[in-house]
Amino acid sequence: MYDVSALLPAEFDDLTGKMAALISTAQSPVIIPGEAILGIEAVAAGISSPGRKFLNIVTGPYGRQFGSWLKRGGADVVNMSVPYDSVVSAQAVADEIERTKPCAVAFVQAEAVTGGSNPTREILSAARRAGIITAIDSVSAVGAEPVPMDDWGMDFVCVGLQKAVAGSNGISAVGVSQRGWEFIESNADALRDSALSLVDMKPAPGGCTRVPPNVSVLEARAAIESITRAQDEGFGNICRRHTLASRAAIAAIKAMGLEPWQRDPAGYSPLVTTVRVPQGAAAGRSKPCGILAPGDGELFGKLMRINHYGRNARRESVAQAVKKLAELFGRSPEAALSAVDEVWESGGESL
Repeated sequence: MYDVSALLPAEFDDLTGKMAALISTAQSPVIIPGEAILGIEAVAAGISSPGRKFLNIVTGPYGRQFGSWLKRGGADVVNMSVPYDSVVSAQAVADEIERTKPCAVAFVQAEAVTGGSNPTREILSAARRAGIITAIDSVSAVGAEPVPMDDWGMDFVCVGLQKAVAGSNGISAVGVSQRGWEFIESNADALRDSALSLVDMKPAPGGCTRVPPNVSVLEARAAIESITRAQDEGFGNICRRHTLASRAAIAAIKAMGLEPWQRDPAGYSPLVTTVRVPQGAAAGRSKPCGILAPGDGELFGKLMRINHYGRNARRESVAQAVKKLAELFGRSPEAALSAVDEVWESGGESL
């Protein structure tokens, strides 16, 4: 039986190792004792400083929030914004990097609120060519699409377990590259002596394990279990389920004569599919029903979300959401359900 009074050093090492495997890095990530938004804010508090210029890509509310945190730290922030029914192009980012000459670029890999997924690998390539630091919010991407920190050259990558990995939100992590640590430690304005200080949470060198006193024992053990379960299924298989769910949802939406919210098919997120509410329809103001939910904040009444992630990245969950969507918009579900079945039965061959 587990002793719930203390997390053992071996357990904390196991948690750290599994978080590292989740983002494919040889570095020991920082374990964040709480929801992933804490890690995202901690990154901003560590890298922001007067005299530093950041290119902050805004494709949704989380990107906008990160920019405000950078400004709070005194940084010069250039926000590269696009409409929330779009994602950026890698070439546009490369051009903006060349124009503004920032020391770092920050962006959200996948926006769960908008159902958009940015071309992360290509953006990172552009940043590497320019020799600048990268900070990525991959909370809504990890598990649903690749997040290979080392291979793609991510300097800061924030992840949580509550989406595609089907874990709780009580433990999260920030992967930090060696360049990333140098970027923070050279910043005299980096937050220190704080619950948001990455420097204070930096893993100890030489394999000497320090178990942070504010890490919840039960949440840490739950995190270990959820990542273990994901490893048993295989990270690639989990991504495949999410891709199939996305393709099935998009096919069903089109079969009902509805429009995806995201304009460009290349920007569809495998985690969440968003549907444009037809002009004059009131269904977009409905309450959540199963995995179908109305838009958040300023997107309320403009879109509906099919949250097919985690355990709901499966045919049955998508089909149920499609039937409810058809009911809300007064559409026939038969063709849409057939589209779901067709994608699920044949779609895996093209993945």
